[in-house]
Amino acid sequence: MATDGYKRSQVSSAPPRKLSVQKFAEARASELETLHTVVSDRLNNDFRSQRSKRRRTTAYDNQAAKKRCRKKRKHGVVDQSNALPAEKDDKNVPRRIRRRAELKKNLEEGFCISGDGTKRLRTHVWHAKRFTMTKLWGYYLPLGLQGRGRGSRAVLKWFKDGVVAHDASYHVAMQLEGTEESLLSVLRMVLVPSPSARTEDISRSIFSGAIYDTAMLHQFGAPCSTPIAPATYMWRPSCQLDRDNDSSAVYDGGACNGLEVKERSSTFRQLWVWIHASAFTAGYDALKLACQKEMEESGSIINCFSLEGQLAKLEVMGSKAFQLLQRTLCPVTRRKDHTLALKTHSAAEAPDDSQSKTILENEEDIPSHAVLSLRIKDPRIFIEKRKTACASDSDSASILADVQGTEDKEHAVYRIISDKKKELLSLMGSELEGTSMLAEKNLWDINSGISPPVEEMVLCQERYDQNKKFFCLDESSSRVLNTSTNLQCRSCPVLLLKNDNGRGLHIGWSVILPLSWVRAFWIPLVSKGAHVIGLRERHWISCDVGLPCFPSDFPDCSAYLCLKETESAASNVKEELRPPAQRPLRVPILPPWNSIQVSLREGPTKMRNAETFRLENGVRSNSSSSLECDNYDVTFCPGNLFDGFVARTSFSLTNFLKEFQGCNLRLCPHVTDKPTSFTRFMRDESKLGQGQNGITKFSYNHKLCFVRVFLHAYKEGFFEEGAVVCAPQVTDISLWTRSESFDAGLQVPQSAVTSYFKEQSSGKWELQLPEDTVSRESHRWPIGFVTTGFVRGSKKTVAQAFCEAVLLAHIRGEQWDMMPVKRRRKEIYVLVRNLRSSAYRLALATIVLEDQEEDVEFL
Repeated sequence: MATDGYKRSQVSSAPPRKLSVQKFAEARASELETLHTVVSDRLNNDFRSQRSKRRRTTAYDNQAAKKRCRKKRKHGVVDQSNALPAEKDDKNVPRRIRRRAELKKNLEEGFCISGDGTKRLRTHVWHAKRFTMTKLWGYYLPLGLQGRGRGSRAVLKWFKDGVVAHDASYHVAMQLEGTEESLLSVLRMVLVPSPSARTEDISRSIFSGAIYDTAMLHQFGAPCSTPIAPATYMWRPSCQLDRDNDSSAVYDGGACNGLEVKERSSTFRQLWVWIHASAFTAGYDALKLACQKEMEESGSIINCFSLEGQLAKLEVMGSKAFQLLQRTLCPVTRRKDHTLALKTHSAAEAPDDSQSKTILENEEDIPSHAVLSLRIKDPRIFIEKRKTACASDSDSASILADVQGTEDKEHAVYRIISDKKKELLSLMGSELEGTSMLAEKNLWDINSGISPPVEEMVLCQERYDQNKKFFCLDESSSRVLNTSTNLQCRSCPVLLLKNDNGRGLHIGWSVILPLSWVRAFWIPLVSKGAHVIGLRERHWISCDVGLPCFPSDFPDCSAYLCLKETESAASNVKEELRPPAQRPLRVPILPPWNSIQVSLREGPTKMRNAETFRLENGVRSNSSSSLECDNYDVTFCPGNLFDGFVARTSFSLTNFLKEFQGCNLRLCPHVTDKPTSFTRFMRDESKLGQGQNGITKFSYNHKLCFVRVFLHAYKEGFFEEGAVVCAPQVTDISLWTRSESFDAGLQVPQSAVTSYFKEQSSGKWELQLPEDTVSRESHRWPIGFVTTGFVRGSKKTVAQAFCEAVLLAHIRGEQWDMMPVKRRRKEIYVLVRNLRSSAYRLALATIVLEDQEEDVEFL
């Protein structure tokens, strides 16, 4: 009997399955009455809220509209708005409510468009509450964090020690379909450098889809045509295409238009070309023209279409970007670890479908520009339970054991195991339940449709039911999920791109995913530690790591001109709002690049007639050289347009220098397999004093050649965007390099500051030659302009500028000839002056192409 009593007491102490509030209150009536008596004695039976304790005034109820409503009710007037039809009520809904309902929609494809046709990102609502928004390139984009544009130190610290995220869905992908040979021919027409210029190993990896590549997209036509924008292109893995096609089952119906199955299975390929939104129209037209010409010449069929509104791109940057992806992304099916195939750049070792757990574990084994194709569970469902699942299970089991005994403990463990299985099945997605056709699609099959994510309302209801089940509450309220959930997917195909240049510079990762899944990935990334940045902060990071940012650092592209014109118009409007006495000095927002031509004609390197120069100096005519552009005619571009080309490869710069044989230009483009080093080139005694006379009177019969340089302040100075880079005299350098201190260095009169660049009646800016003697002594000729200034919070005081290559070689020749060989240095002394300042600052210019073979990487 004692044993039976012990068992009864043990079982009765267990919490009931159902809890009735009314019975609970009746059983505790005496306790509640005692508690009520104590409270009433303390309040003197006055349960009204005291005025001193109120935290809300009554002023909110004294609105004019509510007063009118109360008067109408008092006089018996019926509100006519209630008698309107339902259609009119819908039209009279406030804009705030209509806009909120519209922005909550998650369409399978396409952006939400405002009344004026401007597109909104899927993260527009999230950004609009926290960022300053701007209208650019047909989108509403986050310009930067709220404030005066400061905070660069914190942003760079996030990038160095943490993670930053940026919604780059305004980048657009274009898909090309056709035979591999025809697609390669199209890329050769518009890309510089072309894919054939790569080494054999890198080309094999690019064609196999293991890595992606970057190049400059040019207008269709001659190789010297105007560049459009930097582009990123990647191939679909051929093994993946063969497996998904299964004798081209997916790409039937117009994709190949009559090609035989055998030819398609062996040579039919897919290609994506990603480009910035500001240059999408021009880039899309160039690719279509190139495809049309290739089809006319070869007779093959090539499809070129846009994927705008279907794919999105999220950038995760920083030193801990990979750790954030590990915490957020959980692959559904893991592919075999193909890092060895990527590292050896072998197309034969393509990834297969076998299981492995090392894809997102060893970042060092993944090479630069790697492309990883994964299928990821919904990040909203996937919670990091690897460390807490076992502990929570053991704790809950122990609690039930103490209450219900050994037999109940066994039943509880079985229940936990079954619940865990159900949870894992829900995490694995609907493909395990039979909906496999939509779930198993690859991201490359975006045109055939990819299921959108489960609605947030459904996920909240599932969490609510799970919590009720955990607390042993009534399950009668749990209902069957909406039937639309069966058609939706709980996993998403993504592509992970490793943004690394292979020279020790690690930027982060890019996540390419369907547009409808952006919100499902965005909130988990932010909640797990990613700091969101806008366009301004992204530009700071690009300057800090030494990469150009499009379109701000691409002055030879049309998108740069459009951006500067937009900024100039906004600056003019802002200045007009201020009183005339408080307006700052008016300076050109778009740098007057045509002033470099004036420096060549009137400056220390005056041009002479081409034929006379060749006859007097014995310089051969190299009109049949293998230069990138065959014909460079002398065309002085009116206004501020960029008249010239930018050398972004050592090959193009080397070919440009071949036109000046006999002048010995002091430039040494970097070549990977070149035996001679820059130190040997710098100490070459045979070139001493040979280039000075030739360069001083050389002839210029082609467009200007600009190179990107890094500017470091020698002792002091802060270089702003738009600052002019000038050629120093030999005596100027001694003002900073001498051991004794100097006061002001080189200064220009204040009148010369306002008249250095003069705005014409047409709105263009031109260089003004000084007239008085004092201004002539301090006048220095421009050789380039700063496109990205110093970042205030950065420890790397470096600015990016574009300078004319021949003028840089001339300046270096002057400086080398005036100093011993042992004191020569790779950097070039230049002068930099902010347009609103009267002081020149000495800077050291480093040519990028002398340190690396290509300058096509961008951010």
